[in-house]
Amino acid sequence: MVVYLGISQTLAWASSYYLPAVLATPMARDIGVSAPTIFAAFSMAMIVSALIGPWAGRIIDRLGGRPVLIATNVLFATGLGALALATDPVSMFSAWLLIGAAMGAGLYEAAFASLVRLYGHNARGSITGVTLIAGFASTIGWPLTAWMESQYGWRGACLGWATLHMVAGLPLNALLPRDNPEHGHVLVKEEQVAAPAAVQTSSTSAMTTALLAFVFAATWFSSTAMAAHLPRMLQAAGASLAVAVSVGALVGPAQVIGRLVEFGVLRRVHPLLSARIAASAHPLGVALLLFLGPVAAPVFAGLHGAGNGILTIAKGTLPLVLFGPSGYGARQGWLMMPARIAQAGAPLLFGLALDHWGVHALILTMVLGLLALASLLVLQASGHTNHAVAEAP
Repeated sequence: MVVYLGISQTLAWASSYYLPAVLATPMARDIGVSAPTIFAAFSMAMIVSALIGPWAGRIIDRLGGRPVLIATNVLFATGLGALALATDPVSMFSAWLLIGAAMGAGLYEAAFASLVRLYGHNARGSITGVTLIAGFASTIGWPLTAWMESQYGWRGACLGWATLHMVAGLPLNALLPRDNPEHGHVLVKEEQVAAPAAVQTSSTSAMTTALLAFVFAATWFSSTAMAAHLPRMLQAAGASLAVAVSVGALVGPAQVIGRLVEFGVLRRVHPLLSARIAASAHPLGVALLLFLGPVAAPVFAGLHGAGNGILTIAKGTLPLVLFGPSGYGARQGWLMMPARIAQAGAPLLFGLALDHWGVHALILTMVLGLLALASLLVLQASGHTNHAVAEAP
């Protein structure tokens, strides 16, 4: 199941989140708009995905992930096909809105909810495994998109990804097991057992939710800002263009290494500890870069990438360990809504900060990272965690 879902998630991310980086310029030139307009459409897609998330999660909670993920393959294919046919800004924006709807119901949050629906408290290892495979989405997606664009144009690249959704993604998601009807009864029993504890913690659950939502929004803002501006930011720190590009290439492997560490060393510790370590990585990297200059750029990229890789897993495991599997999909959608909105605005806002403050714009992401770390420390100190869940593999 991890392999099937990991490959289908790689396809979903490569054909949506990582698409504009390669196709924005030729797309803008052909349609007759500026490249920032393409990214504005992509930001709108991110906002749509945020709004769709809770609704999709609620359906997964009721029916399981298989039908939802299959439907998203059709929706991805439709949106990409419409994008390939776009000839003006209206049709281009409309196509991206369709892709945004598919993203809201077909990326990590939906995959994690599907695994929790199948495996309950024991989903942590499966969540990590899926992110390990899908962590190569940019490594595979960017070269493949560039090759299709060079051979068939950007429209052909969109049609190529649409075809892959129908001939590869959909069959892979169809191989996922149908929802286990006994699972609902298990969740009911778990809720009954946990009811006394739930009564005791109901007054603090809203604060836990708010803190967790802030952690995801803050860290995903920084992650998206770095993805959009890392080479330019490193040049502002004094690195040459060649060094900036080379260092930027370290982020992807560092993310995979971070996930391997989570899968191996950290899988036996509490997810809150993993998240604390990950949240501290970016601020530490920023401090070293600002203090030591471009010589610390590789260390910054490694810390940022590794932290981001572990936090990707944490956004699936922390809601599970703090709230349990019941209602996980809908809760995950609500928790990630601010993060998706933060992602939508991150490239523009951090770009403006970089224009005005240069490399010191990193102080913004460092502060966000420190606030996220403080929020995670509050969660641990308050003892909101279900320790029985924390000991699950």
